[in-house]
Amino acid sequence: MAREVWRDSADNEAASAVFHLMQQLIDRYRVNRPVMPLVVAQAADAGAGPEIDARVEQLVRQVHRANELRRVPVRLLDGAGATPYEAALDMVRTLSEKPWETRENTQYKTFSFPRSRLLGAIEQATAAVVEQSDGNTSEVREERILEQLSRLRWRSGRPRRGTWWDSLRRSVRPETFVGALFIALLSVLLGEIDWLLTVLVAALALIGLVVVGLASRAAPPLLWLRRASRWFATTSSLAASSTGHPSDGWSWFSPSGSWRVIGARAAAVAERVADAGTGDEHARQFHLELRVQALLEDLRHNYRPHSLDWRRSKRTVPPVVFLPRATQDNGGILLINAINNVRSRRSEVDPLLLLASLPAPEIMRHTPPLPPERPGPGGPAGSSGARARYERWVDDLSLGQSPVAAATLAWVLLLPLSTEKLTHEHAHAQLVTHRVRRTWAWWVMSRATVAVLVVGSLLGAFLWAGHWRETYCHGPLTDRSTDAIWAGPDGDRECVGVATAREVLFARGNGLELKGAGKGITFERIEQAIREENDDIEPGDAYVTIVYAGPLTATGNDREATRKGLEELTGVYLQQRAVNKTVRRSVRLRVLTANGGEDMLRQNTAVKKIIEVARRDPTVVGVVGLGRNTDESDDAAELLREAGLPLVNTTNSSSDLPRRFPNYFGLAATDEEQTYALGLVARQVAEGLDRPHALVLSRRTRNGDKDRYTAEQRAAGKEMLRTSGFTLGRDVEYDLAGGASLNAPLTTICRAERVPDALYFAGRVEDVRTLMRGLSETTGCSDRRMTVFTGDDLTKGTFDDDDSTSIAANVTLYHSSLAPLDRGKNLGFYGDAYRTLRALHPDGEVAELAPGRPAYEDELFASGQTVISYSATAALYDAAARGDKRRSAAETWATLHTVDLNNMPTGTISFSRARSSVSDNVHGLNIVKVIRRGPKAERTHVCGKPAGVAPPLTAKDCRP
Repeated sequence: MAREVWRDSADNEAASAVFHLMQQLIDRYRVNRPVMPLVVAQAADAGAGPEIDARVEQLVRQVHRANELRRVPVRLLDGAGATPYEAALDMVRTLSEKPWETRENTQYKTFSFPRSRLLGAIEQATAAVVEQSDGNTSEVREERILEQLSRLRWRSGRPRRGTWWDSLRRSVRPETFVGALFIALLSVLLGEIDWLLTVLVAALALIGLVVVGLASRAAPPLLWLRRASRWFATTSSLAASSTGHPSDGWSWFSPSGSWRVIGARAAAVAERVADAGTGDEHARQFHLELRVQALLEDLRHNYRPHSLDWRRSKRTVPPVVFLPRATQDNGGILLINAINNVRSRRSEVDPLLLLASLPAPEIMRHTPPLPPERPGPGGPAGSSGARARYERWVDDLSLGQSPVAAATLAWVLLLPLSTEKLTHEHAHAQLVTHRVRRTWAWWVMSRATVAVLVVGSLLGAFLWAGHWRETYCHGPLTDRSTDAIWAGPDGDRECVGVATAREVLFARGNGLELKGAGKGITFERIEQAIREENDDIEPGDAYVTIVYAGPLTATGNDREATRKGLEELTGVYLQQRAVNKTVRRSVRLRVLTANGGEDMLRQNTAVKKIIEVARRDPTVVGVVGLGRNTDESDDAAELLREAGLPLVNTTNSSSDLPRRFPNYFGLAATDEEQTYALGLVARQVAEGLDRPHALVLSRRTRNGDKDRYTAEQRAAGKEMLRTSGFTLGRDVEYDLAGGASLNAPLTTICRAERVPDALYFAGRVEDVRTLMRGLSETTGCSDRRMTVFTGDDLTKGTFDDDDSTSIAANVTLYHSSLAPLDRGKNLGFYGDAYRTLRALHPDGEVAELAPGRPAYEDELFASGQTVISYSATAALYDAAARGDKRRSAAETWATLHTVDLNNMPTGTISFSRARSSVSDNVHGLNIVKVIRRGPKAERTHVCGKPAGVAPPLTAKDCRP
């Protein structure tokens, strides 16, 4: 229910009738926008006295009071001036220069009058020039008027002068909308980008605000495009005054032509304004009606439909003007006539509603006829020549179009009020007005709403930016990468996914160095070197993209946990460098790094991100890595298979994955193949023992590490011991609690009724030190010779430090190695790789390869992981760029089955040979024996075979 704002009683029947008519016109404007008349109320009896006229006047004032506080834009006018013309002009200026309503009492913002301001500027310029006139010619005066307009910046009233500092201070005050917006944007930017860049953005924004502030107070360079200028240059009312520059001379795309039209019309209007000041009735009528036309055009524009601010939907009531007493002397009747004339001539509906009171003796008639003859411009008085008559006709055309000789005033609604109705008491008729409701458009498209939306959007963007920063490794507001995300609890977060953004470096700050001759070359430098190789690929070059996926980060500060990722990524870099720089193949190699997290515990997340990148980038041909067997390995291989991406695995020794997934190509000997070779040794060890007894010691499953390698090793090792002649004891498992918890399991083993002669250790290299310490210290085992068999994970340990716990003196350890470094044909690879890596050292002073020993025995290559990842990358690249032709992922998958690389460091890399048995496999491997005879451990190769087709290993080859 709308709030009541005014209540009064009707003094008489006439007051009630006029009140209800006006309220209907005002209130129905929202529904069907009826045509607004010029309502003139007058006593019907011409002889009515002043008391009756006062009642009519009071009627107008009562309607004004009724609408003053209900959000209807109203103006109460009282004519004041030396002549009717000056009084009428003063009222028009009042309507266009003074506010109709306050911001608190409005449906929308206050009216703007740009056209009226333009005419006001012409009037001010004309007055200034006329005041300083010293008999100049017409052309000189026109030029001076245009100069004065330029100084006025084509706006009425001189703008307040101020320095650039004042302009800046006014622009960025926090209480202003622009200032609040500036501060909010600056706050968001400060949280998103570097502080130096934020300062630069803020400085540029401040300069922009200063420029805009100063430009708004100066003559705008695009003045001809302003609404007022466009109206001034195209209105047909001024066409007759500037026939030398017709309206079609104005154009959106012609500043010079538009300026000529505007200048000519401004000069013509200024001449008329000057003539009006001298008492020329024609000029006065023209000036008044032009002013009225500008007023009505401005009002119509304030109610125009299809505007961006939805003003037509917001303004549901018309502007109302009240003339309590309109007479010939006070300019009221002249103003009504001028509005009527403009409306009749323009035939355009404007929203203005007027209510005037006319004294009874006054007669509401047209503008009095103007003098019939006056000199034409430039011609003598009374000239009757045809040319002079034409010029006079053109000069009078603006007024000649007005219906000054018509019989009726078309837009005037005359209400003759009888004396009886004006004097009949009507006190019981209550008159009520209610506040005009603001429409939904006001709430939706108001400054407050826009401010709330902007602030809400900024707040939302800030919160989303915070969410993105917490979700994505590079998640600023403007340029985030969704290919790498944060995973894990806050204290141990890891960046997992694909590094497609330059800002994402998984090894950033990781100073872990390569071993041996690679000392001084950090993990961060290797990853950066791959980026540099990628950057050297020109946009027009043909290239294929390989994604390396490995454990590139570790929780906490355990950098050593990323060594596998470092060594494998080094091998990938060596192959990329060889393709792009050494051999210079026509199809270049681009490498993206993908992080599966510490111990590859988040490889599924990494694989999903790899697939997303591959869908966007058709140059991605496959994946190298994923070299750790976990509970997620099956799912990872299946996801890649469904995405059509081949996987060339490095060190995953699963026996199951190659059988199940056709897109899986492994370079590592499987657990079954490794235990077969170990079994050749174990059988001979068992033959030398009396009733050989053994058991399997393994990590407990479901201990949180998702490690499936140990489970498969346990099964394969158990089968190997059984077939080698050992009697098997009950399996023993140990837990992980920040490390291997072996005290209780070893106590059970060493104090058992029968202590085993051999153990198969199905664990990881990081658990071996604890195992050896326990076997050398636990009663029952410390004084007993024991043989320990284990898998390829032990290749990561060098056993050549001085710590006696690295290998127990009473233990002989046999483990498999996936990279037979000494059995390949390309032994020159190691020297070349060393020289390539030496260039990455920050000082160029890397350690030399150990003299007197083969290069492959240096710790830089000893683990074999660099060589295997190099070979895997070479195999995938060979399939993707066979014959120097770039292939798709599907074509690469198909071609991988025909890969046969002979000259590789570990032998022949081939996926084309069928495996007839476990013994007849195409994977290379070595069996390594580790013992301690003195202060240091000794490693010897028992037996082995190169990769590719080679004679199967026999017991004769593998002597313990």
